[in-house]
Amino acid sequence: MGSLPESGTSSLDVAIVGGGIAGLTLALGLLSRGIKTTIYERGRSFREIGAGIGFTPNAEWAMKVLDPRIHAAFKQVTVQNGTDWFIWMNGGSEEDGAVLHKMYLGERGFEGCARAEFLDELVKSMPEGTVQFSKNLAGIVDEEGQDKVVLKFADGSSAEADVVIGCDGIRSRVKQFVVGEHFQATYTHKYAFRGLIPMETAYARLGQDKTDTRHMYLGPDGHALTFPVAGGKLLNVVAFVTDPDEWPLPEKFTAPASKTDAVKAFARFNPTVRAIIDMLPDELNKWAVFDTYDHPAPTFIKGRVCISGDAAHAAAPYHGAGAGFAIEDGAVLAYLLSVVNDRDKALPAEEDDGSKALLIRKALEAYNAVRLERAHWLVQTSRYIGDMYEWQDPIVGSDPKKCADEIDWRCRKIWHYDIDAMMKETKEYFTKQLEATGSS
Repeated sequence: MGSLPESGTSSLDVAIVGGGIAGLTLALGLLSRGIKTTIYERGRSFREIGAGIGFTPNAEWAMKVLDPRIHAAFKQVTVQNGTDWFIWMNGGSEEDGAVLHKMYLGERGFEGCARAEFLDELVKSMPEGTVQFSKNLAGIVDEEGQDKVVLKFADGSSAEADVVIGCDGIRSRVKQFVVGEHFQATYTHKYAFRGLIPMETAYARLGQDKTDTRHMYLGPDGHALTFPVAGGKLLNVVAFVTDPDEWPLPEKFTAPASKTDAVKAFARFNPTVRAIIDMLPDELNKWAVFDTYDHPAPTFIKGRVCISGDAAHAAAPYHGAGAGFAIEDGAVLAYLLSVVNDRDKALPAEEDDGSKALLIRKALEAYNAVRLERAHWLVQTSRYIGDMYEWQDPIVGSDPKKCADEIDWRCRKIWHYDIDAMMKETKEYFTKQLEATGSS
């Protein structure tokens, strides 16, 4: 780990609840701007669920804006594609290898890595003393006229901060404070089998063209994604299945399964997909897919508290964009809070008449205005594209041209998002707010 920021450089004290990718990347962005930041993580150590992760071009751009160290950490552990294409295949066709659509990723675009490796790289840049583990949030108190926001933990301890940011995932406790119990993520009636296949095994069965870049296989009531991770030593597999039943474990996102279950689920797919499933380990878990499509949060903020990433806008993973959108959130928040920090530092202590709290609230209002619509759209398009990948959309069905058209425009809206324009919009919106309050 690195060293703490120089003392006296921060007027703000920011609390981040949750130590996953969203929380760590935001913390690095704040710390790099001289803002005192503490992460409160309920686990006893850092951990990330899932095997592989990829970041789209917009996400890599946002990493550089938030903190270049984040992008460097990603590139340190990522696996370069053998070809710079994302390829969608007709996995349900008897014509094995039928290409539905191809998108050029750009130089080294949309590479994959193991989640744990990326997290480990981020931790290397985290200053000592930034993280407090075994802190399970029990409640938040943010009252008008109160100098600080108070966080209360299940172990009886408490902490204070000027701002609280919930990066605590799908079952966010911070979100309960912000919008209440109703707006929580629900089961989408899809789950995934996840697995890692030794690359030599995958290469022998599938060949180079199906193992050296990202492939998505579409078919009846299921779809599968593959891409290389771990320095090209492993092929990451995520195979999704439609489930008519309710999720049986309300407190867990995973349930035990077997390769036999996966083989049965993909029995109607072509030989390539069946070969991929056959290479999975005999013992598997199935991972429930939850999202906020049915109950989108009407706001991401309440007073001096806000939510980010999955806590705010949990989306199904079919676009591979959820973590990237969390980093977009972080870029906006880090900029806004840096402005607040700089303005408050310039104010003599004897003149602090509550203006810091007002600035914080206005900054979070700007964050909400800039991020809410795009984040909700990701949830909506992710739910749609998952159904479409599994030939469940009544208009598109399995029509190759219609599938390709939907894939193309939706991916481009994600990948080609102008991060610089987002930051300009953020600056302009906040500036107008400050002018309206006489704080400019």
